[in-house]
Amino acid sequence: MSERTIDISAPILSRNERLASELRERFRTTSTFVINVLSSPGSGKTSTILATNDRLRDGYGLRCAVIEGDIASDVDAVTMKEAGIPAVQINTGGLCHLEGNMIREAVDALDAGVGLDAIDVIFIENVGNLVCPVDFDLGENLSIMILSVPEGDDKPVKYPGIFQHAGAILLNKVDVASAFDFDLAAYNATLDDLNPLAPRFSVSATKGDGMDGWVGWLAAQIGSRKGGEGLSSSACE
Repeated sequence: MSERTIDISAPILSRNERLASELRERFRTTSTFVINVLSSPGSGKTSTILATNDRLRDGYGLRCAVIEGDIASDVDAVTMKEAGIPAVQINTGGLCHLEGNMIREAVDALDAGVGLDAIDVIFIENVGNLVCPVDFDLGENLSIMILSVPEGDDKPVKYPGIFQHAGAILLNKVDVASAFDFDLAAYNATLDDLNPLAPRFSVSATKGDGMDGWVGWLAAQIGSRKGGEGLSSSACE
C-alpha cells in the first residue's frame, strides 16, 4: 500500500481565508482601517500602539480600538482601557497566533460595545511570535513588524518571512541604541534584500523619537483607503 500524506493545515488555512475575506468586506463597509501588529514578545507593541493612538487621536481626529492577542492574561487590554481606548482581549490558550474566527468574535464585541461605525482604526496586537502569525490573514489593511534594538540586528536573517510579509517595519527603542551592539548597516542591508519596498521607521515609542514621521505616513495610508488623498493634521492647523 502506497504512503499518503495529508496536509491538515490546508482546510484550516482555507477556512481562515474565507473568514478574512468576510472581515475585510465588513471593515470596508464601515470604513475601518485595520492594522495587524507583529513582533516578538517585549519589542514594545503595546507602547507603540499607545503612542500611535495619541497622535492619531490628537493630530488627526481618529478614534482607535485594540484587539489584544495573548496566550494568557488581560494585562495589555487593561492598559488600553485605562488609556481610554476600547479594547477586547483574546486569550489563545497556548495557540501561537490569532485566527479569523477569533477576530470575528472580537469585532462583534467591539460592534456591540462602541459600534464599529464609530471606530476609524483597529490595531490587532497579535501574539508575540516571529513565525506563525504570518500564515493567517486577519482581514487587515496593513501588517507592520516591530523589532526592538535589544533583540539584535540579526532577527531579519533568522526570521525572514515576517519581515518579507510586513507592509511597514519599525525599529523601536532607538533611544537605548548606544547600550547595545546593533549593526544598523547590516540590518538595513538585510531588509534591502528581503523587503526593499516596505517603509522603515526608527522610533522610540516611550520617548517619542521618530513617532511623528511614522504616524504621518500611517495617516496618509488611512486617508487613501478611505477614498481621500490623505488626512490633514489638525495639530498643524
